[in-house]
Amino acid sequence: MRIIPAIDIINGKCVRLSKGDYSTQKIYNENPLEVAKMFENHGVEHLHLVDLDGAKANHIVNYKVLETIASNTNLSIDFGGGLKSDDDLRIAFESGAKQITGGSIAVKNPSIFRKWIQQYGAEKIILGADATNEKVAIGGWLEESDKELLPFIQSYINQGINYVICTDISKDGMLEGPSFELYQKILNQISVTSNGVEKIKLIASGGISTFDELPKLAAMGCEGTIIGKSIYEHKISMKEIENYILNN
Repeated sequence: MRIIPAIDIINGKCVRLSKGDYSTQKIYNENPLEVAKMFENHGVEHLHLVDLDGAKANHIVNYKVLETIASNTNLSIDFGGGLKSDDDLRIAFESGAKQITGGSIAVKNPSIFRKWIQQYGAEKIILGADATNEKVAIGGWLEESDKELLPFIQSYINQGINYVICTDISKDGMLEGPSFELYQKILNQISVTSNGVEKIKLIASGGISTFDELPKLAAMGCEGTIIGKSIYEHKISMKEIENYILNN
C-alpha cells in the first residue's frame, strides 16, 4: 500500500482543515516545499497536493506551489482542487503533476471528465469521491450532491477509471480513525468491468489517527492511503512511515 502524505494549500501555505470547514484552518508551515522535502527525506515517493483556494474559486490557483515542489523534489504528485476546464488541467500537468484528482467536475460536468479520462488515460486521472452519509460532496465539500456514493464510483469504473480517492468528510481532520466499513463496502461491492482492471485502486483518505490503522487498510485491499493531520499533529511519526515504506 502506498503512503501518500497530503499538503493542503491556502494562500500558498500548508494548512489543515477539520471536516473540510475553511473556518477551522490551521497553518502548519508557510513553506510547502520545506514540508515536501521533509517527506521525501523519509522515503516518501508520493504526494497528495490540494489547492483549497482553487476548490473555492472553481479554477486552479496555487499552481506555482505545485511547480516549485515538482521541480525541487522527485515526488510523484497528484494534484486536485478546482480543476474545472481543459486549461486548468493543462496548467496542472505543465506545472509538474503526475496525476490529477477530479471531484466536483465528475459530478457537475461528467462529459468533460470522461473526455479527460479518454485523453490522458486512466493512470493520470483520479476520481475524487468524497462523501457525507454516502452522498457525494462537491465544491470543496461545501455542498452535498444527490449522487449516491457507490453507484457514482461504479459508473466511472465502467468508464475506465482505475484510481479512486474516497474521503469520509465526517472523519477528515478529526483524528478519530478512518471509515473502515465504508472502504470495505466499496471494495466488496464495486465490480470491475471489461476495462481490464483487476480491481479498483482505492485510496483511503480522512481520519487516519494511529500507525496501526495503516496495515489494517492495507490488509483490506486499499491501494494507497492519504495521511495529513496525524503527521502534522505528531500522532504518526515520520520514522514509523519511513520504516513502513522500507518494509513493504
